[in-house]
Amino acid sequence: MIYLRLIGESFRFAWQALKANVFRTILSLLGVTIGIFAIIAVFTLVDSLERNVRESMSFIGDKVIYVQKWPWAFGGSYPWWKYFQRPEPTIREFRQLERHLTNDAGSTIMSSNGGLTYKFRNNSFSDATLSGVSFNYNKVMDIPLAQGRYFAPQEVEAARNVIILGDEIATSLFPFGSAIGQEVKVAGQKFRIIGVLEKQGENIFGFSDYDKEGIVPYGAFSKIYDVGPSGIGSTIAIKGREEDVGLLELEYEIRGIMRNVRGLRPRDEDNFAMNRPEMATQAVTGFFDVVGLAGWFIGGLALLVGGFGIANIMFVSVKERTNIIGIQKSLGAKNYFILFQFLFESVFLSVLGGGIGILLVFLLTLIPQDMMKVVLSASNIILGFGVSAVIGMLSGIIPAVLASNLDPVIAIRSK
Repeated sequence: MIYLRLIGESFRFAWQALKANVFRTILSLLGVTIGIFAIIAVFTLVDSLERNVRESMSFIGDKVIYVQKWPWAFGGSYPWWKYFQRPEPTIREFRQLERHLTNDAGSTIMSSNGGLTYKFRNNSFSDATLSGVSFNYNKVMDIPLAQGRYFAPQEVEAARNVIILGDEIATSLFPFGSAIGQEVKVAGQKFRIIGVLEKQGENIFGFSDYDKEGIVPYGAFSKIYDVGPSGIGSTIAIKGREEDVGLLELEYEIRGIMRNVRGLRPRDEDNFAMNRPEMATQAVTGFFDVVGLAGWFIGGLALLVGGFGIANIMFVSVKERTNIIGIQKSLGAKNYFILFQFLFESVFLSVLGGGIGILLVFLLTLIPQDMMKVVLSASNIILGFGVSAVIGMLSGIIPAVLASNLDPVIAIRSK
């Protein structure tokens, strides 16, 4: 009970100090408020931006290795012409990987061409993409169907002209009815619509994943376009198993099969690239780290000013209540009682300033955003209050120690 009374009395003293000098307290807490606001605002924006970037990049898949001609990241002094001279992945290489891989959850080959126009009677949709994929594409990538179905094995094997449309294409061509079973014309060929994908919407990069795309069997795509070394390039995508800790074993397996298929000798360099989603996300990680450091620096300067302001309040408070401290000590109050009293007051004032800063950040998150959803996470709230409490403790420790070490006789005589 004595500790509860101690906390209650300390809270009462802190509240009285706040009411007695409202303007002085507000000016002193302004530094803490601005500092916490700067740090938490930056962290909230960085967390929200990073989450939206990762969600926007989810279309490249999770635990997927892409076998391609070009790497996603260039490094070292590797001559660019060696990349240029590499052969494109072929359907033969895909068949070999599909047949011999043991650590994968599915594999697919895919190829795309953009800038196309889809037509249905008098309606048309321009600047769209047509992609050809193998049957297991839905095992590697997420295919969220709103209507219809996915390809049947026979349709892919026979290279039939069937298509799955993105939402924007289907909505534009068939505004008043279902697209399922209708025929759409693209690249000079007619395709029967068997499915429509769910609406994806624009992501943070300003484009939608599937909304402006049509997906057809890889064989049907190959009948329209020259796919291969002299034509449109292909990508082989292999998904790792969910229970696997990493993709290292799968990567080794892919490398061995590809080198064998291409007849590379042991000392020959790989003439293909194996790209992973982590390569794309790592490109933005460094940027987020720099922004976070900038937030700490800017907020730290404001917190330094705020800490001095709270220390000033506490020194003034000690001087104003010196005789009260003497009376408390003469009545038997221990040094730790006085120390805790002033330390609690300092922490309370700092946390109050930090809470206002966090509240301002929360109010900013309520402003509607078109491209990015900003969310104040519980971890950032805890961080804000934690930093505020530490600043309050550091700012109030010296005044609290001075107050606890006062001589009761001298303190009572002070005016």
